[in-house]
Amino acid sequence: MKAKVGMRFFCVLIALFLACPAIYAEDTKVLDLETVGAVLMDAGSGQVLYEENPHERVKIASVTKVMTMLLIMEAIKSGKITMDEMVTASEYACSMGGSQIYLEPGEQMTVEDMIKAIAVASANDASVAMAEHIMGSHDAFVQAMNKRAKALGMNNTNFINSSGLDGENQYSCALDVAIMSRELMKHETIYPYLKIWTDSLRGGEFGLANTNKLIRFYQGATGIKTGSTDEAKYCLAASATRDNLSLIAVVLGSPTSQIRFNNASKLLDYGFANYAVVQGTKKGESFGNVDVSKGAQDNVEAVAQEDFQRLVTKDKKGALEVKPQLPNQVIAPVNKGDKIGELHIYIEDEKVGTVNLIAKDKVDRIKPWAMFMVMLKMWTMS
Repeated sequence: MKAKVGMRFFCVLIALFLACPAIYAEDTKVLDLETVGAVLMDAGSGQVLYEENPHERVKIASVTKVMTMLLIMEAIKSGKITMDEMVTASEYACSMGGSQIYLEPGEQMTVEDMIKAIAVASANDASVAMAEHIMGSHDAFVQAMNKRAKALGMNNTNFINSSGLDGENQYSCALDVAIMSRELMKHETIYPYLKIWTDSLRGGEFGLANTNKLIRFYQGATGIKTGSTDEAKYCLAASATRDNLSLIAVVLGSPTSQIRFNNASKLLDYGFANYAVVQGTKKGESFGNVDVSKGAQDNVEAVAQEDFQRLVTKDKKGALEVKPQLPNQVIAPVNKGDKIGELHIYIEDEKVGTVNLIAKDKVDRIKPWAMFMVMLKMWTMS
């Protein structure tokens, strides 16, 4: 009896041992990345699709300028500054080392040229000049950077400058970089500058070459920002769009410049290979007519109030189904934009969203005299 129990116990141990490699394989990262931290994010929803050490605090070098550019774009959107106004470089701005466009104290450039210098050439002097121009001082701008980071939920980030030059207590993490990159990419005004490969300033006298090599060599690349210092090593926030799917890949602390681009390419390839965006409906799409009681018109068209898209794994790409829910009739008056129904959206029988169906046009209540004539006509015909 004891022998049988012992044999059973031994068999159970063998089974558990054999199962361990399979369990471990699921937990092992599927991408062979040489990086301190990495995140792949869907730019549309903000959903994280892949991560390695996403919260680890590290130096991010000039990727810091993603936040600098975000505050510039928000200042433009709010009307605080314009693209064509002039920015004067201070002595402090001109004293920055590292990547620069060699501004001279008192030299002036437009906001647009400063943005180009920051986005393409990663110019530290231009970053500080813009910071001073927007907030009055560089310190005030840095305070605004940290305030914005906190508002975005960037819990592992602290800025001490607008350029990304190494300094004590300047850090971020892969997830936070993805968050601020996604926020920047909501501003379509920045797109043309992030995608410049080569350009020039000062009437063609100073050449610019994009430090993000994916812009030229990765299909669908749209940005965003590189960074490198001795402490940070090689960092990159990259973005790309294919077939309506926009992705953000962040790699921090790669050992070489080429490896960071390889790492980002692997992340983006993984995203495009495994995920897709499906369209549930588009704003204004028609889902039939609803009868209008006591209306000047017999019916009103029901249309989608907004777009609906959903990120899915590619195996579920064809599983989306829409089911309009409309009443038999509504009572006049009906205003344009009034909710008259709902569109329920399902993936594999699971409800994933609802979009209001609204009246495409206004339908007034029928006038008493007109109503009397309709009733008279109906009585005559009967």
